[in-house]
Amino acid sequence: MNDSPQGFASASSFDENWRDNVDALTDGLNGCAGTLGVLYTAESFAPHLGSMLSVLRERTGVVDWVSAAGYGVISAGEEHFGEPGATAMILDLPADGYRLFSGGADAGAKLAANHADWIAEATMPLAITHADPRHQDAMTAISTMAEATGGFLIGGLTAASGDAPHQAGGAASAGGECLSGVALSPMAVEVATALSQGCTPLGEAHTVTRAQDNILIELDGRPALDVMVEEIGPELASDLQRIGGIIFAALPVAGSDTADYTVRNLVGLDPEHKAVAIAEVVSEGDPILFCRRDRDSAVEDMRRMTEDLKRRVGEKPIRGGLYISCAARGPNQFAAPDRETDIIRETLGDFPMAGFFANGEISRDRIYAYTGVLTLFL
Repeated sequence: MNDSPQGFASASSFDENWRDNVDALTDGLNGCAGTLGVLYTAESFAPHLGSMLSVLRERTGVVDWVSAAGYGVISAGEEHFGEPGATAMILDLPADGYRLFSGGADAGAKLAANHADWIAEATMPLAITHADPRHQDAMTAISTMAEATGGFLIGGLTAASGDAPHQAGGAASAGGECLSGVALSPMAVEVATALSQGCTPLGEAHTVTRAQDNILIELDGRPALDVMVEEIGPELASDLQRIGGIIFAALPVAGSDTADYTVRNLVGLDPEHKAVAIAEVVSEGDPILFCRRDRDSAVEDMRRMTEDLKRRVGEKPIRGGLYISCAARGPNQFAAPDRETDIIRETLGDFPMAGFFANGEISRDRIYAYTGVLTLFL
């Protein structure tokens, strides 16, 4: 168990059987007082989320829980990817400090309508948000949640298996919902959150001057493939078959004051027409840049992000944290002694933490890829 002096606590277990994991979690959380629980499990336990939550409610006395299943779980100092496991954290918040939500594309509108006075008083609540990527409304639900509540979203897309890979509420839900989570009032708990990119831009942003759906035809009035080849360097340019998993397209986030961008895969090259296809529909006039993904740049940006949070936190004690990382990160991009949890602990110290490896990461009002989203409760 990892305890905070101010009422937050976390525990983790990595047994093969979901029942053994729940036993270990409840033992680890024994005696911890709180009002809200967060449970993250490996994908193999997705069908058992409801049962696990029922046992946790009974044994901990914490009624309200949010949960999600991912490709692995993250705890204070530990990462288990593609293996059975579960991690839980209990937050000690006032009863009026949070509101649970779940539903489809209208989840945000329902929350805003049912708790209008609370949202107005909360002013920009933080919404811990979990979404099922199999739902066609997932992206819409995320953006409308942010718009309807005026809140800042953090969270992730679940592993795409099981009928209910995420849940929220005082009792097990029926499952099949697009979105669920909990909105926290900044008056109940102070938070600091930041995002780490797993890619590094290769140059300045270009302007899409000709495109068709997701196909880049011209950038800055020049053939898109020619622009990309110039930026990736002669070694990769000599064999374009090698760029898969290394070179990506990135779309700058409008209005961001942190040079933020969302990364999208390259899905095809057309040497004859010198076009580049990406996993996103674009329009003429859109900005776009190319970026490279490798271990060194990811470690460097992870250190930048944690150092920035350390500066913002100052002398305030960290009560707990949530960390959502892309499934393409973790052991696929980091290695000891520079794992993501190693860097977090080295820079910020020990505190209760829970997290999971996601199918896509949620920050602010959009879905990211290849990123890590760290949220600290102060």
